[in-house]
Amino acid sequence: MKLKEELEKRGFLYQFSNEEAFEAYGKGGESFYCGFDPTADSLHLGNFIGFMMGVHLMKRNNKYFALIGWATGMIWDPGGKDAERNFLSEEKLRSNQHAIESQIKWILGNLEDFTGEKFDFETVNNYDFYQGMNYLDFLREVGKFMTVNTMMRKDTVKKRIEDPDKSISYTEFSYMLLQGYDFYKLYAEDNVKLQIGGQDQWGNLMTGVELIRKKTEKGEWYAITFPLIVDATGRKFGKSEGNALFLDKKKTTPYTIYQYFMNINDDDVERYLKILTLMDLDEIDELVKKHMETPEARLGQSTLAEKVVEIIHGKKDTETVKKISKIMFTNNKEEKLQLLSELKAEEINDLWEEIGFLDIKWWESILDILVNSELTASRWEAKKLLKQWGVSLNEKIVTDLWLELDKSNLLENGIGFLRKGKKSYRLIKM
Repeated sequence: MKLKEELEKRGFLYQFSNEEAFEAYGKGGESFYCGFDPTADSLHLGNFIGFMMGVHLMKRNNKYFALIGWATGMIWDPGGKDAERNFLSEEKLRSNQHAIESQIKWILGNLEDFTGEKFDFETVNNYDFYQGMNYLDFLREVGKFMTVNTMMRKDTVKKRIEDPDKSISYTEFSYMLLQGYDFYKLYAEDNVKLQIGGQDQWGNLMTGVELIRKKTEKGEWYAITFPLIVDATGRKFGKSEGNALFLDKKKTTPYTIYQYFMNINDDDVERYLKILTLMDLDEIDELVKKHMETPEARLGQSTLAEKVVEIIHGKKDTETVKKISKIMFTNNKEEKLQLLSELKAEEINDLWEEIGFLDIKWWESILDILVNSELTASRWEAKKLLKQWGVSLNEKIVTDLWLELDKSNLLENGIGFLRKGKKSYRLIKM
């Protein structure tokens, strides 16, 4: 399949500057880049689309330059924002930069392990482009080639200027010049001819194309944007929107990502499978057909959730979250107890993070455990709940108000699964 056709069918294409890009990058042997500003110490699901588009370009033997925008991160991108944001310290930006670099390398290494493919990539820090350059140099190198008229017409600027209740600082106004110069530097020094980015980055991408054209006059340079993923409310995923799903498991657990995709609408399954996984298009068509025959079985959602977690966190974490998910949602009590008793120490810790846990002494009363685990607010409430048969331990209803827990009440691996009602759980361990 030709590159343009595949990108279109997968839903990666929103805008592009030149048809010739698809021919060149379809043949392979070219270089491209996608930039990420280190405004947090992890990428998130919104960034993941660009990352996956990059993977598909690498699969065609093109080299990926993952640019970490240390310099651009110092001034923030005004795109899609109503007001200027607070600057991060240089120390924080540097820490975030290193974290994102490590994350990109880990995910691509993980992909290489289970696909058997070799990806050609390199991480770069755009702060290096500005080392030793003073303000006058920048005006002569970049500012001279860009007109204010053109900059004012960019959507990111236009929206802030036309609204009487908003404004844009000179610093934010200059952001597109930095991103444009990033493209020029990579083009001039590494023969990077293509920049990819989200649809809201089109103006910044075209600033780079224009700068290269004016400074070099001859050559080939391209820009391609992909559509943004939005949540159920229509907001794009991101830190400032407050709905970010981070790729760092310490910020967003693999189980949370798994459950997010397990709960998407049937109408979104095909779109996400095409954008966020490496499944073949024919394989996806067949899966979607099976899914729509019995949508209540959630075959599409479970496959999508598994594939996304596998790419981001690896096979081991994927198997763990599948096991945890089964424990949480199976109605078969024997199966649930079997899965719980087979959990290893690391898996127990993962389950603890999802449902909460309580360490108990060598013995402790059920009333105290219900209060200390915050399943109930008081011993009085705990007694009432027990009398109403509202508490179970390892899927057996507890009716004894004075039950004292010890090792005999726990499973073979020393844990207990305490449940209040249908949806409130705690893991206990002695």
